[in-house]
Amino acid sequence: MASALLARQFKTVFQLTVQRKTTRFLGVRDKSTVQYAVRPDLPKLAYRKVNGKSPGVVFLPGFGSNMGGKKAEALEEFCQSLGHSYLRFDYTGCGSSEGDMVVGTVGTWKKDVLYVLDELVEGPQILVGSSMGGWLMCLAAIARPEMTAAMVGISTAADHFVTLFNSLPMETKKEIEGKGEWIIPTKHNDTGSITLTTEFLKEAEQHCVLQSPIPVTCPVRLIHGMKDQEVPWHISMQVAERVLSDDVDVILRKHGQHRMGDKDDIKLIVYTIDDLIDKLTTLV
Repeated sequence: MASALLARQFKTVFQLTVQRKTTRFLGVRDKSTVQYAVRPDLPKLAYRKVNGKSPGVVFLPGFGSNMGGKKAEALEEFCQSLGHSYLRFDYTGCGSSEGDMVVGTVGTWKKDVLYVLDELVEGPQILVGSSMGGWLMCLAAIARPEMTAAMVGISTAADHFVTLFNSLPMETKKEIEGKGEWIIPTKHNDTGSITLTTEFLKEAEQHCVLQSPIPVTCPVRLIHGMKDQEVPWHISMQVAERVLSDDVDVILRKHGQHRMGDKDDIKLIVYTIDDLIDKLTTLV
């Protein structure tokens, strides 16, 4: 009886808190303007930034995506409502940034994230990585622990391309290696597929994180949809097992898809970030 009552009370408090947190950013607010970071000998990076309190939030999009998605925009409105800083950007060759995506690599986009942390924000940040952005989030947290206050992975695709390729039959892998490229069907772009070169895959192997402990000790939250047909939810479980942090939560959405872009998905993401902000500011 007592446990059932406690569960009902927790559910009520959770729902009320989510509603209270999310209704704050549903109004119309001025969007940030696109700016361009000029980097010596590297393509310009397009970004949008809202100045505010620490900890700030940095959003890392998925493969071939950009900073104009629903999650990225919703998080900007939310951070504005709280008065916390927020930055979203386009990787080299994506969106409004300069460069050619075809020659982009995991290493290229990791450098983009590190540049953002080194040059465009102040103080430790909550890194929010969607899909491949979750992989880059892990790489950035390893390389810049002093700039990583917490991590929030959304459909985290750590090591995804490498793992997917290695799971193919030997004959298929040999065929791909012979052609020099791998065409993967997808529902998330206009062409219906993405093309990866064998050079891209070989370079990506250098950045895999799931083969050994991940030296990250900050709070980690991993949100994944169990209906994700692109990246299996057990990848988030593997990340949770391998990070050294003791403060790790995995949140599974039973009917969640890969993009996690439904209204309730975004509410959950916002609540998770808000809870981390409360936790981090209380610790200060």
